Amino acid sequence: MTIGDVIRTCRKKKGMTQEEMAACLGVTAPAVNKWEKGSTLPDVALLAPIARLLGITTDELLSFQDELTDEEINQYLVTLQKDLESRDFHEVFLSVKKKIEEYPNCENLIWQAAVLLDAKRMTEELPDKDKYDNTIFGWYERCLRSEDERIRSQAADSLFHAFIRKEDYEKAAQYVEYLSLENPERKRKEALINSKTGKRAEAYRACEELIFSEYQHIQMVLNDLRMLYMEDDDHEMAKKLVEVSSSAASAFEMGRYHEVCYGLEVAVWEKDAAWTSQLIQEILDSIGTISDFTKSRLYQHMALKTAGSDYSAGLKQMLLDLKRELDDTTGNL
Repeated sequence: MTIGDVIRTCRKKKGMTQEEMAACLGVTAPAVNKWEKGSTLPDVALLAPIARLLGITTDELLSFQDELTDEEINQYLVTLQKDLESRDFHEVFLSVKKKIEEYPNCENLIWQAAVLLDAKRMTEELPDKDKYDNTIFGWYERCLRSEDERIRSQAADSLFHAFIRKEDYEKAAQYVEYLSLENPERKRKEALINSKTGKRAEAYRACEELIFSEYQHIQMVLNDLRMLYMEDDDHEMAKKLVEVSSSAASAFEMGRYHEVCYGLEVAVWEKDAAWTSQLIQEILDSIGTISDFTKSRLYQHMALKTAGSDYSAGLKQMLLDLKRELDDTTGNL
């Protein structure tokens, strides 16, 4: 609310007329009327007396509030989206600017309002869209100082893409630095910059490394999910997860060994001797393909290591021992 809105609301709660308020403050009733309409503002010397008269603090009188609630922000953004669809862009821009001036520390509001304005001017292809750069980019820059990593990284992302569009790749690279080293988006953005600046080999390698690491992450999560279903004795979903892991290995060209190895744990857990024996044999037959992903063109720019002969030999011996134990158990039944 504006200071005039606060004065009017609090005055009415007190059951006080404009004339009565004016008399208490030693001003005229038309002066109070102008405050409430927003035509003029009270003199600074009157702020404390007005607050005391209305039974509020000066912060409340000035509508001082660092933050809006999430609900208030969402409501404002819905209204902003509608305004952008129905009103002149510059008019809406000025209203947003005023709102941000009212809540200069509300980072979530600043970032999201900037994104909506930015998207609108890009999709509408306004003839003078660049004149808004300094203000909108300034709002993003302000969010880069946020203690909230989500807001910080999202603001950096917006600035990164803004300068990619402008083909200012040196400037775009500066905003990649705001992303954590663990964030895969950092490497993807670095790859994009490399692809635009003649460093094609580096771009290829970074993209391939992302694919490879994401595959490994996917398989780890699938394994965790499979274990959860096994713990809950859900055989159907445990087998389903084996199928998904196998399909992922095929899609990412990891080689036959990786396509058949994921079911062994489930087969043993189910005490399915026939399936376990079949899988052991398939794995034994495919041990030679354990490093086939190094031959895939999906990873041709990466320096991947093959599994050592000692590892393959140890794995083969373990499988043979398991098969022998299974055969003995089956034979005794």
